[in-house]
Amino acid sequence: MSLENSIKDTVTAKMEDGTVEKLVAEHVEKGIVKALESLFCGYGDVTKVIEKQIKSVMIPYLEARDYSQYIVKLDNILVDVLKNSALENKKLLTNFKDVMLPVEEKTIQLSKLYESWLKFVAEEVDTNGLKVICDDSAAYESVEVTMDVEYAEERVGRYFSHATLNFDCDHDKDMNFSVRLSRYVDEKTDKAWDMSYDATTDIRSLRYLKSFEILLLRLAQAQTMLILDTDSERDEVTPEKEPEAEYR
Repeated sequence: MSLENSIKDTVTAKMEDGTVEKLVAEHVEKGIVKALESLFCGYGDVTKVIEKQIKSVMIPYLEARDYSQYIVKLDNILVDVLKNSALENKKLLTNFKDVMLPVEEKTIQLSKLYESWLKFVAEEVDTNGLKVICDDSAAYESVEVTMDVEYAEERVGRYFSHATLNFDCDHDKDMNFSVRLSRYVDEKTDKAWDMSYDATTDIRSLRYLKSFEILLLRLAQAQTMLILDTDSERDEVTPEKEPEAEYR
């Protein structure tokens, strides 16, 4: 049997047993599915027709509705939401407002910034573990604090110097801050430094910013220059929080 006859016989057999019809039917089915998917996809012709019909029916119906009663309900819902979330978000909103307040001063002395930090420590320092001193009145013992400027030994290039300003309170590490300083070296700006403070300013983290952090952010964003009228201080700060009375 020649190869030609063999192929002929095989094709004839497949046509007679329905194989060809089956394969053709399968591909036709796949083609129809693909065509329908194309018609009903987001940009298909059928989808556009359906969308047009839905709009022609729904829009006039919706426009004719009276929504006044729903607006009243919506107002009540909004009031409830604000009442429930106000306390949680009050700190966030207050901090956001404070961060965005402009800074008028072009320069600030380090001694003044240090005084602001001392006030912050007195207001916010953790009193857990502190002894109570009873003289004329009960008060927590003072905490030791330091401020110093660490100057980098090497300059970046010929004209820039760098330093780090550190505020430290051993008793409460949450009171500690570090600020990067840099300056262009010349006679006119010998003591004026640029400040750079790194803090997470994601909207969700605003509620956790401390008041002194907000001050540092505002100064850095306003490009306020820091005048080093001092570069080292040591003090004792008495917490403003008063001990709770114990009755025995």
